[in-house]
Amino acid sequence: MAEGQAARVPGAVGPSLTWPNRITVSRIVLVAPFVVCLLNLREPGWETISRRTAMAVMAVMAASDLLDGFLARRLRQETPLGRFLDPVADKLLVVCAVVLLGHAETSVPGYVLPSVVLVAAIGKDVLVVVGFCLIYLITARVCIVPRRLGKLCTVVQLAMVAAVLAGPDLPPSVGWVPRAIWWGASGLAAAAAVDYFRFGQRFVASVAQGRA
Repeated sequence: MAEGQAARVPGAVGPSLTWPNRITVSRIVLVAPFVVCLLNLREPGWETISRRTAMAVMAVMAASDLLDGFLARRLRQETPLGRFLDPVADKLLVVCAVVLLGHAETSVPGYVLPSVVLVAAIGKDVLVVVGFCLIYLITARVCIVPRRLGKLCTVVQLAMVAAVLAGPDLPPSVGWVPRAIWWGASGLAAAAAVDYFRFGQRFVASVAQGRA
């Protein structure tokens, strides 16, 4: 099978989901139980269970992320759909997590995310989505190009969510770690937003000059 070509089911009209795509879709579905766990972080008698279940769901999502990437490369099934769905799954998890963990009623006691962290995380993703739409409207081309700084930012943001959820279980001597990570994630989000903006400008200019 050629690289980038989706597997076809006999008798089907168009390409079907590859196994890596299916795993990615499953990861998106897991965002729902993760959100349910966060909504119950302050429910009497359910605080610890909900928090640790959310951590377990995150662990499953992380494992599936590694698995779908491995299978896509091994089976030569890297597709445009996969390149689109993979960051969508991460962004859904991060956005839902920062919104709920930054709200007093659904936060981890002692580790409420500051509003600056929410603005940085959500603002970056809004900029990326708006930029994607503007680039398409201006150039009539779909531009999905993962950036290293953006990938690093997502990894640190996911680490931030995991660290905040694990906060109450950390020894007092390392209780500062979640806070250090969330400020680092905010700085990276700002830097990634600037990087995406500059890349978008270069892409539009290259299309205008006929060199894209």
